[in-house]
Amino acid sequence: MAAIIIDGDTIAAGILEETKKMVDGLKDKSVFPKLSVILVGENPASEIYIERKKLACETLGIEFELLRLRETITEKELAHTINELNFHFDTHGILVQLPLPRHIDRAKIIGGISPLKDVDGFTAFNLGLLCHGKEEIVSCTALAIVKLIESTGQEIAGKNACIVNHSIVVGRPLSQLLLNRNATVTICHAGTEGIDFFTRQADILVTAVGKPGLIKSDMVKAGAIVIDAGIARENGKTKGDVDFDAVKEIASYITPVPGGVGPMTVACLMQNLAKLAALQRK
Repeated sequence: MAAIIIDGDTIAAGILEETKKMVDGLKDKSVFPKLSVILVGENPASEIYIERKKLACETLGIEFELLRLRETITEKELAHTINELNFHFDTHGILVQLPLPRHIDRAKIIGGISPLKDVDGFTAFNLGLLCHGKEEIVSCTALAIVKLIESTGQEIAGKNACIVNHSIVVGRPLSQLLLNRNATVTICHAGTEGIDFFTRQADILVTAVGKPGLIKSDMVKAGAIVIDAGIARENGKTKGDVDFDAVKEIASYITPVPGGVGPMTVACLMQNLAKLAALQRK
């Protein structure tokens, strides 16, 4: 029996509806949520992601600001820009669009964002809270993935989960979210030998590599929940990591690409921004 397709668009719409109520409530208290996005240099993929965030902000009545900075900006200059935003009373969320140019230390730049304006949930403070089981402001993609898994109604506790990604964007925060829900978690990455051994043990399989066709049907346990957070362009089409047509015949639930993790990530970003605006009001 073919897997049930998890509709990320529909679930995201529900989150956005709830967030709109939060935003309207804040405006009634004279708090007008604002997202400031920093883009360094030119990157076509980044432009697409930023446009999606801008559209979501417009839909919810959130003010959106895009700061375009030159490719050759120094690390010190970029850090200064972020620090200025930290002290801007009307900016509630700061997002540095990744990737950054190679001459800039990503960790230093992200570390310069105030935890109260860290809408992506990447600062050491917010990641540290997550490690202590406190899910305050969490990485948007990781949170989106957990919400997609929970939407199936299947129990996470006691399940074997395998994540093919170990970045601070997906793998590391997601592992903590799943541990908080008492899953047994394995993380695979480029240095893992025999990835298929680990993926075949997984009741919950998450991949976020950006390599089309990486996960084939013989790498998936029968009845597994498969979440595809990979994204790449192949022959003019947007593709995920999973061989969707083959794996959907093995899995119990599966996300499509596009229409799965993507819209959910944007929805969780908007939710994080509304939370930050409320926290700053306090």
